[in-house]
Amino acid sequence: MNSLTLKIKLISLIFIGLFCRISVKAQETLYPFADKGKYGYINKSGKVVIPAQFEFGDKFYEGLAVVKQGGKRGFIDASGKMVIPAQYDSKIDGYFSEGLACVKQGAKYMYIDKSGKAVLEPKCEHAYKFSEGMARLQVGLKFEYVDKTGNVVIKPEYDGGFDFKEGLARVKKNGKWGYIDKTGKVVVDFKYDEGFEFSEGLANVRVGDEKTGKWGYIDKSGKVAIEPQFDRAFTFSDGLACIRVGDYKTGKFGYIDKTGKVIINPVYTGAYFFNDGLACVSTSPLVNGSLKDAKWQYIDKSGKLVITRGSDFFADFNKGLAYVRYDGLFTYIDKTGKAVWTSSSATP
Repeated sequence: MNSLTLKIKLISLIFIGLFCRISVKAQETLYPFADKGKYGYINKSGKVVIPAQFEFGDKFYEGLAVVKQGGKRGFIDASGKMVIPAQYDSKIDGYFSEGLACVKQGAKYMYIDKSGKAVLEPKCEHAYKFSEGMARLQVGLKFEYVDKTGNVVIKPEYDGGFDFKEGLARVKKNGKWGYIDKTGKVVVDFKYDEGFEFSEGLANVRVGDEKTGKWGYIDKSGKVAIEPQFDRAFTFSDGLACIRVGDYKTGKFGYIDKTGKVIINPVYTGAYFFNDGLACVSTSPLVNGSLKDAKWQYIDKSGKLVITRGSDFFADFNKGLAYVRYDGLFTYIDKTGKAVWTSSSATP
């Protein structure tokens, strides 16, 4: 092998190495933190990657994160560079989803691409993010759905509407909730007093009023999968769903599987979804439906308590880390409970 060939191979290896390093960096998860009134971002090891400098900072979605500067919102990339200027007003769904972000300027809603170009400017009272190729709009007092060209696919005939999830959207008509597909066809009749999106193939629905009604689960054909029997039921996540037995003032939370079998007994005064294999729970005393001096810990899917130190508020795990507060200090912990980053003061 001659020297020229060796040089070419060496240069190729260097480029491959650099490309791999760039790719890994681009895929690195960043987590927002607040310290002394400013927001920045850390990586999974707790290293500050983007120093605290923003008035607000949200999670990264599709490579960009919403931040606030000068009272307006814009978007940064993973290097902290402002790639879309801070010029938008507050918007609950103002992050990128399926390549577009729903933003607001004054009373006007629009959808922008990652260059900041407005690609859709719907006339509506309220607009929401794209989900599964469709976005819901509130037009007057009704809800409609549009595609990414702005074409109205489902006309404004519903009194309530939510995002498409797993191919179906829950909508309200004549005081009852049902589910439609992306053509607007009613797949599950309007017969439920409350309902939520499909998750892992099932949707939690309520039959009866808020105080005395019971919650169960249906599949995507509308067939009852778990009979209404719970005083409260939440969506499935990581194969389990949180349920409550008893009213909101004295009831206890536990977890069921997709057959309706109780996997973790209802012994908690507060509980949230499983994420990354762990769920945030509390056994703090209930006073008139509210937790007194709440402390939140973490259990695994067997119900075993794996992080015993109590956080001042609940926090889900997100890609390996959870944002908690211990003794007034905001802290990121890993799944062993180890602190990887802690704020320098009690001021967020």
